[in-house]
Amino acid sequence: GGAAIGCALRGRRLTGTTAADRRTTTATARGRRGGGGLPVAREGWLFKWTNYIKGYQRRWFVLSNGLLSYYRSKAEMGHTCRGTINLATANITVEDSCNFIISNGGAQTYHLKASSEVERQRWVTALELAKAKAVKMLEESDDSGDESVSQTDKTELQNTLRILSSKVEDLSTCNDLIAKHGTALQRSLSELEALRLPPDSTDKIKQVNERATLFRITSNAMINACRDFMLLAQTHGKKWQKSLQQERDQRIRLEETLEQLAKQHNHLERAFRGATVLPASTPGTGGSGKDLCCPAKGDLSDEDDDNNEFFDAPEIFPMPDIMGHKRTGSNISGTSSDISLDEQYKHQVEDTKKEKRTRIPYKPNYSLNLWSIMKNCIGKELSKIPMPVNFNEPLSMLQRLTEDLEYHELLDRAAKCESSLEQLCYVAAFTVSSYSTTVFRTSKPFNPLLGETFELDRLEESGYRSLCEQVSHHPPAAAHHADSKNGWTLRQEIKITSKFRGKYLSIMPLGTIHCVFHSSGNHYTWKKVTTTVHNIIVGKLWIDQSGEIEIVNHKTGDKCNLKFVPYSYFSRDVARKVTGEVMDPLGKVHFVLLGTWDEKMDCYKVQMGPGDNGAEARPRAHEAEDSRVLLWKRNPLPKYAENMYYFSELALTLNAPENGTAPTDSRRRPDQRLMENGRWDEANAEKQRLEEKQRLSRKRREAEAARATEDGTPCDPYKPLWFERKKDPVTQELAHVYKGGYWESKEKQDWSLCPDIF
Repeated sequence: GGAAIGCALRGRRLTGTTAADRRTTTATARGRRGGGGLPVAREGWLFKWTNYIKGYQRRWFVLSNGLLSYYRSKAEMGHTCRGTINLATANITVEDSCNFIISNGGAQTYHLKASSEVERQRWVTALELAKAKAVKMLEESDDSGDESVSQTDKTELQNTLRILSSKVEDLSTCNDLIAKHGTALQRSLSELEALRLPPDSTDKIKQVNERATLFRITSNAMINACRDFMLLAQTHGKKWQKSLQQERDQRIRLEETLEQLAKQHNHLERAFRGATVLPASTPGTGGSGKDLCCPAKGDLSDEDDDNNEFFDAPEIFPMPDIMGHKRTGSNISGTSSDISLDEQYKHQVEDTKKEKRTRIPYKPNYSLNLWSIMKNCIGKELSKIPMPVNFNEPLSMLQRLTEDLEYHELLDRAAKCESSLEQLCYVAAFTVSSYSTTVFRTSKPFNPLLGETFELDRLEESGYRSLCEQVSHHPPAAAHHADSKNGWTLRQEIKITSKFRGKYLSIMPLGTIHCVFHSSGNHYTWKKVTTTVHNIIVGKLWIDQSGEIEIVNHKTGDKCNLKFVPYSYFSRDVARKVTGEVMDPLGKVHFVLLGTWDEKMDCYKVQMGPGDNGAEARPRAHEAEDSRVLLWKRNPLPKYAENMYYFSELALTLNAPENGTAPTDSRRRPDQRLMENGRWDEANAEKQRLEEKQRLSRKRREAEAARATEDGTPCDPYKPLWFERKKDPVTQELAHVYKGGYWESKEKQDWSLCPDIF
């Protein structure tokens, strides 16, 4: 009986080891297929557009963990990935029965074709589900996922490993003692069995002897299992340590190579400027120099071409040296000025009734080693990384959000429209106009502190007033409310997420914008598109907008679909192109919109013919020009804007000091004021002080909440001062809505409820 049980235990141990090996093998294979050991959502063959010579080529695609990767063949999956696109920031567009497009911020565009309409639909469904999950994971990411492992964490990990190793040794010693005492027990029982004892006693001794034998066999099985575990851990531990060291060495080599590349690029660009006279151009003419002899379909780059990387960073904004902000290699610099800071700007509190300022201190010419800061930020959320003010412009994110109102007159005109479809055209133009200020604005705004506010009172001059408040710190979220006596209200809550991808930076605004017209009750909603900043490490910075916007009138059912076309080096189209269609609830197109997000938007009325039906209607060539209406045109930049961060006329006034504003207003932020005045070293020190003060406030709130939980007493979480979180009846989303009281407090100059954040 004991031998049979021993065989069974040994067999079970061997079987368990084999199953573990199979699980390890399966996990390894799954890691090769899906990446990171995560399950593959979908994989299979698709046809990918490569270029006009080779056309569509068959490729093996794998969808896993929010990433779509492709290979030349299934056999390549273990060693060579030809390309990967992140679905969290991608747009998925269906062209026809078998074709669909995946575009990611203009940096990558895949034109794909399935073998059948059913297969195409399966892929699109899987991609949409994966994108939704990826966006959700992006929203729920917390601080811990983006923080690097500190030296304390490494020490703690090493101590834990040492403790585990000592515990395994203790277990082995205990097993040896069990085996020793078990053998002695069996020997004693055998001697006892040899004595002449009554028959009943002999039977009991035999039972005890069998049980002791089973105990010894079980102990031996456990000893063997522990020995196998230690052997497997030691073998794989050495492999993992070796692989980790190789990855570290490779990362160091890559960092050194990229830094050397940045230095070489800087040297070559300087040599080129010294030997060549660049043609003069104005900021408004950028983007027209293209290779017109080469037609395009999306992104022609593919792994089949050897010169792909040459086209990844087109310089579409040519500017002479005297035209301000230049980025070369690993330095950030601006145009220096012979005018002193004191002469450029004097601190004078500006009354809203007086003339607005038209200039700010010129940007100093400070150099900064960009790579030393950015090399540790790849793949991270930039709002959680402390950055020096050298990367900033002297405005906060709240002020940038207020800049959406620069072309508020479009909403004034929309409020006077009797036709909801014509009104929708102006709302669409207003949506596009908010991006016009970004074309040369390559610096980032200051991240607002929790509770920071910004007001813009233009009630007398322009008929509106606006209020923004930072309502959340992680994730960063700002609420905005604007009212106009011309008959409209605009509100929004925007969460800004950004990821540094190495060559480019993706900025993804999350949240819904609402516009309500008082007289008609028309309620419009839409979302923002993805902004991409290219050439982060090497070359001139340039900005692109890409994606689609759907503007919906929730009262009438009218819709407008806007498409921001990503820049393509080979495209014949004008750069920064935007197209749109205005449709009634039945899908019938009434107006077609065409223009660029940095220049202007035109509207064409669709003339329906006898054979036209709904969405297939388009303006005819001979009728298009007759029905063209200029909806919006960008205002020219102020003189010497290139020396003032490319600020528009409105942006130049936003940080001017004003009397009577709240103590939490962005105009009162000291580090931002110091940076505007050119005192960047002091601004960096002040920025660190403010961030540390904010961290202490957050820890104090967390400690109070923990004490309240222990005591069982109620503890209210942080609540914004001027906004409250409600469920929107139209979109069913939770959003912060203005609850009133700010302008009344300003009139009374009662700011007793405002927190001390500066």
